[in-house]
Amino acid sequence: MKRLLLASTSTLYNEAYLAYLLPTLQTHFTRVDEVLFIPYAQPGGLSYDAYTEMVNLAFKKIGLRVKGIHEVENAVSAVTSAKAIFVGGGNTFRLVNQLYEQQLMVPLKKVIERGTPYLGTSAGSNIAGRTMQTTNDMPIVDPPSYTTLGLIPYNLNVHYIEPAKDSTHKGETRAIRIKEFHTVSDIPVIGLREGSWLKVEGDQISLQGSLSAVLFVQNEAAKVIAPGHYF
Repeated sequence: MKRLLLASTSTLYNEAYLAYLLPTLQTHFTRVDEVLFIPYAQPGGLSYDAYTEMVNLAFKKIGLRVKGIHEVENAVSAVTSAKAIFVGGGNTFRLVNQLYEQQLMVPLKKVIERGTPYLGTSAGSNIAGRTMQTTNDMPIVDPPSYTTLGLIPYNLNVHYIEPAKDSTHKGETRAIRIKEFHTVSDIPVIGLREGSWLKVEGDQISLQGSLSAVLFVQNEAAKVIAPGHYF
């Protein structure tokens, strides 16, 4: 049975890395002592080693060891034998490109579908959707495909925000960008706010955290989804 946590972000304002999620992760990773970390998204160009160490410091607080996938000789074997997997945030284009280059997309999907606990934050959540086409990231590399893991029947727009009431900014909103996506695709999109996450258990998907999300369906009005809702 699939067991995923798909968080919009790793870090809330004025909080330490992953702090708001740690109580949930203790339960999610129960009976697990080591997590395989995939640092390919490299936020801000952070090195794999530095990114892995940042994750390791956070996971130590809940008694978990972290192994960076870049530290092992065979990345595919590391995924297939992992007790749990975390894919961190950063640039989704870079992440997807590396997953294809390392031939990890298929084995990653298989192990998650058979029950390996998975955590994604930001870009690591984006790849759980059907495609990466609703990411906010800049296309700094050109992956061979936009198709991702398809572990949920949606796409995600993480870090979802709406314009401030008094904003004078006239650029496109996230909602407009998603509407543009729906001129070429019928994949529904969940706008996931900071501090919210999706909990996936088998075929059940629920919205967790204290904030609402927004569900966008082609040719329909956007719907505000309350915390605790099952999709």
